[in-house]
Amino acid sequence: MNKLFPPLLSPRLRSAVVCRSYLKRYITTSPAFDSDESREFEDFGTYNVILPEEPFVWGVSHITRRPVPSHIVQPKYAAQLDPPMSSEIDHTQQYEGDGRIILGSTDEKRLRAAATLAKNVRQYAGSLVQPGVTTNSIDAAVHNFIIAHEAYPSPLLYKGFPRSCCTSVNNVVSHGIPDDRPLEDGDIINIDVTVYFNGYHGDTSSTFLVGDVDEPGRDLVQMTNAALEAGIDACGPGRPFNGIGRAIHEIVRNTCHSVCPAFAGHGIGTVFHRPPWIYHTQNEEPGVMLPGHCFTIEPSLVQGSNPSVWIFPDGWTASTENCARSAQAEHMILITETGVDVLTQ
Repeated sequence: MNKLFPPLLSPRLRSAVVCRSYLKRYITTSPAFDSDESREFEDFGTYNVILPEEPFVWGVSHITRRPVPSHIVQPKYAAQLDPPMSSEIDHTQQYEGDGRIILGSTDEKRLRAAATLAKNVRQYAGSLVQPGVTTNSIDAAVHNFIIAHEAYPSPLLYKGFPRSCCTSVNNVVSHGIPDDRPLEDGDIINIDVTVYFNGYHGDTSSTFLVGDVDEPGRDLVQMTNAALEAGIDACGPGRPFNGIGRAIHEIVRNTCHSVCPAFAGHGIGTVFHRPPWIYHTQNEEPGVMLPGHCFTIEPSLVQGSNPSVWIFPDGWTASTENCARSAQAEHMILITETGVDVLTQ
C-alpha cells in the first residue's frame, strides 16, 4: 500500500464532471464515430470505467469494518478510537532511527516472515479473481486468510481506511475500496495487501487480468511489471535511491504509458510507512541504500501521457482524470551486504 503525496488530496465534484465528460466521449468514440472531437482522445481499448456511485457519499463512515479477534496483535493505529481520516503523508512526523534492521538478527527473521505471508496472501487473492466475483468478497476472503494466520490486515483502520486490502479496478490507480461491483470480463484489478505479523508489516501488490483482457490492457500490465523489475535492478548497497526512478523512467519513456507521480514507495518494517520515500519518476531525492534498508518499490503506470489523478468522494479512491486504465506492481526490497533480496517474490 503506497503513499499519496499532496496536492492531490481533496475530492472535487468538478473532477467527477470532467471524468464523466471523458467517459461520454469514450463511449461515442468508435470507427463509426469519426469527428474532430473524437480524434482528440487516445484509444485506450475496451473496458468499463469505474466512477463513484450517485448520489455521492462523502467519506467512509458508512462502511462496516470487519471484526478482528482480540488475540490478534494489532498495530498502534488500529487501537485508536478515532483514527485520522486521511491518506496524506505527514512530512512533520518523527521517525526513530533510519529504519534499517540488523541483518542476521531476529528482527530480520520476523521481517522476512511478514513478507512471506504477504506474498502468500497476494497469491491467494489472485486465485479468487474471475468474472462475477465482487471485490468485497475478495476482501472478506483476504481478511479471513490473514486472521487465520494469526496476523492483522494492515490497511484496516490505517488513517481510517475501512477495508482489509485495496482493490483498484481499470481506471482506479490506487487505494480502491472493495465494494459490491462484480468483476467483469476484460477488467484489470490491482490487489494491494499488507499484513502485520509478529510486529512487522509485509506489503505487496499485483495487477491481475479478469477473463479476456484486450491487448492494450495486457500491454499495460506487462509494462508495469517490467518497470518494477527495472526499479529492482537499480538497487544495491551504496546505490542512490533516486536511481530507482531513473531506471523506471528509462524503460517507460518511449512507450505509450506514463508513470503516476502521485504515489511513492516507502520504508517498511515495524512501521507501515516511513522514510526512505521511493519515487518512481526522475527525482533528486538524496540518500543511498545501505545494508538493512527495507522498502517497497511500487510503480503505477497509466495509459497515455496524462498521469493526473483525482480522488473520489470517499476520500481514498484515486482515479485517472481521463479514465485511462492504470496498473501497479509492488515488492518489498531488503538491501544486504552484497546485493538485494526481493522478499515478496
